[in-house]
Amino acid sequence: MMEKIKRILLASIDTKQQILGDEVLLQTVSDVADLITNAFRQGHRIYFCGNGGSAADAQHLAAEFSGRFYTDRKALPAEALHCNTSYLTAVANDYGYDVVFSRMIEGIAEKGDVVIGLSTSGNSPNILKAFETAKGKGIATVAFTGESGGKMKECCSHLINVPSTDTPRIQEAHITLGHIICQLVEEKYFTPSV
Repeated sequence: MMEKIKRILLASIDTKQQILGDEVLLQTVSDVADLITNAFRQGHRIYFCGNGGSAADAQHLAAEFSGRFYTDRKALPAEALHCNTSYLTAVANDYGYDVVFSRMIEGIAEKGDVVIGLSTSGNSPNILKAFETAKGKGIATVAFTGESGGKMKECCSHLINVPSTDTPRIQEAHITLGHIICQLVEEKYFTPSV
């Protein structure tokens, strides 16, 4: 049992080591932090979407912005699109689950906002449709995916593709990279000289 635990931890460390050595991926993380900071500075909002464990991660990251990360500061406008269960179940029932995020983007998102989709496969139909709707409105999109990027690779503004095909390792890295972005945005937004 102890050896198995160590192997799992080493696999998680290895994924993060690969990220650490990927200058292109690290630059994308920096670019996304700048994108979000500029959106907040211009009075825009950040919308997160995901399914299952990625929905939990989307909600977690939205809360880091709207609540707080490291510092006591004003709330930033960020939300996870799946949190209104009445809306989610009505639209899924009446139109289909593949449009639950795109209809919300259609209804509330504006040019200058940012839509962030988390999908370990990069192939979630409802996130793909949300990105398509966002693109039609001139809204930047950020995809958090696994190694291949899946179909989201071709339809996002920024791709954060974790170098792994193992769902738990991908999700762990999504939270790590999401936390890094939260920290950078908090520092840049509230300390403009950073």
